[in-house]
Amino acid sequence: MAGRRHFGTVRKLPSSRYQAGYWHEGARHTASETFAAKTDALAYLSTVEADIRRGAWIDPRAGTVTLGSYARTWLERRPDLAVRTNELYAYLLAHHVLPNLGDSTLAALSPSKVRGWHAELASRHPSTAAKSYRLLSTIMRTAVADGLILKSPCHVKGAAVEKAPERPVVSVAEIGALAGGMPERLRALVLLAAWCQLRRGELLGLQRRDIDLVHATVSVERSRTVTMTGGTVLKGPKTSAGRRVLSIPPNVVDDLVNHLERFTGPDPDAPLFTGEKGHPLALSTLTQTWKRARSTIGRPELHLHDLRHAGLTLAAVTGATTAELMHRAGHSSPAAALRYQHATRERDKVLAQALAELNQPVPVIPLRDVAKP
Repeated sequence: MAGRRHFGTVRKLPSSRYQAGYWHEGARHTASETFAAKTDALAYLSTVEADIRRGAWIDPRAGTVTLGSYARTWLERRPDLAVRTNELYAYLLAHHVLPNLGDSTLAALSPSKVRGWHAELASRHPSTAAKSYRLLSTIMRTAVADGLILKSPCHVKGAAVEKAPERPVVSVAEIGALAGGMPERLRALVLLAAWCQLRRGELLGLQRRDIDLVHATVSVERSRTVTMTGGTVLKGPKTSAGRRVLSIPPNVVDDLVNHLERFTGPDPDAPLFTGEKGHPLALSTLTQTWKRARSTIGRPELHLHDLRHAGLTLAAVTGATTAELMHRAGHSSPAAALRYQHATRERDKVLAQALAELNQPVPVIPLRDVAKP
């Protein structure tokens, strides 16, 4: 009678020990250790077979693949990432993740080790710790999908949440003063940042063709960013929501007319904002002029992005809905737009007063005062 067929194979080595091996997902795997008895090798194979059946099998290679090796390969295989995002990930890995965790194998990277690494980094750089943790968590989820580990070791509650500080408030008067403190060729940039709520990259990517003075609109079709190495990247918006057409408030149109006549070339693809020699505006030039402008009004803490924040806050105060704020900001989800509606508290008081007036008692007209037909 033929013997029972077992999962995998067992062979006796010249050393008289036994080696267990099996095929799974098109690859040949062997146990990381040999066995003194054949029954021990068969028991190992039975355990592996059970793990495969219940979806708990772990690739033995995980015991030798380090996080550093896997993370670098992971990043190399992400051509979908934007240039700046790729640079950021490479920086976080090189300076904050791999120096502490890179030598650990994927299988040995425990939740407690991840927790300790995050706690130490968060105590010094909370924002960087959140970014680094999100990156590590993404990489480890891919390792799970690749079958190298059974589950991710990233289980630190709240570690991925980046608690950005509340941005300073910029008044309408200060927006005007900041525009006045900029060189004439860059005043319109400040106005578009605030009143059309544009990001810095979107402002730098604007061309003459994007300004429609007939309909008073600005089209956001691209952004221009500067890489960590000083290169320039011109690209489309990250999401479909980022590509949008915005109405320009009437108080900005005259400034744009003046700007187009004096500082923008006649070609449709001419950059809207340029340096003094007519070349596309350099980020370093914008940075220096912005620093001088904010100093003139005594607000050295302001970032250019604070103008966008101010504009969206003012839009919320006027009663803009979440959907309208999403459109103005180019957000693809409501979560980001909702942060600006906290500024509607004063408007909410006005609404409450209006509601109260609706509840005023209706005057009763005596019957004798009612004119008879």
